[in-house]
Amino acid sequence: MKTIAIGMAALLLGTAGSFAAEAWKEAEVGGTKIYTDASGMTLYTYDKDEAGKSNCYDKCAANWPPLKADANAKAEGEWTIVDRTDGTRMWAYEGKPLYTFIKDKKAGDVTGEGVGGVWHIAKAD
Repeated sequence: MKTIAIGMAALLLGTAGSFAAEAWKEAEVGGTKIYTDASGMTLYTYDKDEAGKSNCYDKCAANWPPLKADANAKAEGEWTIVDRTDGTRMWAYEGKPLYTFIKDKKAGDVTGEGVGGVWHIAKAD
């Protein structure tokens, strides 16, 4: 019984690490490769953020929900984790924190592009 419990714990720990990589994916919209969250919702960057630091809170974060990173998520290559001042964690690509947009209603929507001149689709290299 103890061996089974140890085996299950190892399996769960191995699975937890893989969930981090599933927080985002690549998609193609209008011939451009972009990043989306796991549900296919477009990810955006915010010009008023600093490298590795989010400046989108309160009403901003209600309209532009951060791409949350689980407590056990690990940075992976160009994908890093930003610790927010509200105690939550979020994903960043190349140091730029990532967000979805509340007005995007279905996968493939890109209504946040250019909003206020400071929001941009996160494009895959």
